[in-house]
Amino acid sequence: MGAPAGPAAPAARTTATGATTTRSTGTSAWLDLSTTDTARAVQFYGGVFGWQFEDLGEGFGHDHLIRSGGALVGGLMNVAGMTGPAGDALPPEWGVYLSVDDADARTARAQEAGAAVIVPPPPDAISETGRMAIIQDPTGAGIGLWQAGTLDGYEFTGRPGSPAWFELMTHRYDAAAFYTAVFDAELVPMGEGMDEGGDDVRYATNGPGESASLGLCDAAGMMPEDAMGWRVHFGVECTEQALQRVRELGGSVLDGPIDSPFGRITTIADPEGASFQISAMGEATTEG
Repeated sequence: MGAPAGPAAPAARTTATGATTTRSTGTSAWLDLSTTDTARAVQFYGGVFGWQFEDLGEGFGHDHLIRSGGALVGGLMNVAGMTGPAGDALPPEWGVYLSVDDADARTARAQEAGAAVIVPPPPDAISETGRMAIIQDPTGAGIGLWQAGTLDGYEFTGRPGSPAWFELMTHRYDAAAFYTAVFDAELVPMGEGMDEGGDDVRYATNGPGESASLGLCDAAGMMPEDAMGWRVHFGVECTEQALQRVRELGGSVLDGPIDSPFGRITTIADPEGASFQISAMGEATTEG
């Protein structure tokens, strides 16, 4: 499954903090890599994408900012020894955040719409960069909320190494209407369905055509339940070269490559098991 274009760039607006952001509520804003081995993650992703990593220092628990050619990609946080609300260890994974105008109000709205709050907005802003919360939506997927302060979010450049697309894969597609109620998503069905194994696949984007910012996919019958959740795609120039680096650096291929009109897409696991997609837009096939 893929995307018609990269993340959209809406007009500027003002958040509840008075900060100016170029993202409207419900568009992709940020992504974080949770890892238990920072050095290994830096080696792997730096080798695959050529990313640069900036250690924010002891005051921020040695979290890192990730850049690609100087443009912001996201953050990296070491979660070794950390546990979730149920007491289980936090897994290595990529986390996606959507832009909101008011983290407190949108979190409250999410609860009313059936979400569980995993990390509530802090009582006071912990940083001038912005305010965040993490919830579990009614489909069971974790999703973050980001209210911009001085940090608007990642920078979409369209070049290799940049975030290219975000999508929720779910067995509970109808419950994904949650994103309309909470994040003002404008869900637009994609074509007449995309044939996969003889079955039409329901897929909707937030916004039509090239203005789309993310996708929601009915993955029932396509993928197992434990593979559900938010996925992030990163652009690459050449699939085979990227896969060679993935394997050399201890990663593995989970699925693909799959040819599509939206690029050649491959699902990857990093050395710790965190999954993501690579998309070679220059290798896109024509429909038909």
